[in-house]
Amino acid sequence: RVHLMESGGGSVQAGGSLRLSCAASIKDASGIQYAMAWFRQPPGKEREGVAAIGSDGLTDYGESVKGRFTISQDNAKNILYLQMNSLEPEDTAMYYCAANPLRMPAFQALLVMASSPVTFWGQGTQVTVSS
Repeated sequence: RVHLMESGGGSVQAGGSLRLSCAASIKDASGIQYAMAWFRQPPGKEREGVAAIGSDGLTDYGESVKGRFTISQDNAKNILYLQMNSLEPEDTAMYYCAANPLRMPAFQALLVMASSPVTFWGQGTQVTVSS
């Protein structure tokens, strides 16, 4: 029903940029507008919300990435993007694309998607930022 595949991760020096992509295949005849988000999980830490697009199309960001990261989606190609600028070593993590069929605004998506039993996840893509 839902298949997500991330790409675009890699190694970059601090201050550099990367763009992550998530190819989303969502077969749902209900017409529900899924909330879409990027999460990350640094080594030894819990998964945290990075950026989200809510069911209403509006966006929200985690505090640590505001002003540096931009989430967007190409609905025609079913691709979710995360443009990451001014990368810092603290951004090093496995980055995951996520989709949830529950109707929710972006700020709520960042808070609840990680623990929601109906969230679909990609396999992740590694981002490593060196100082």
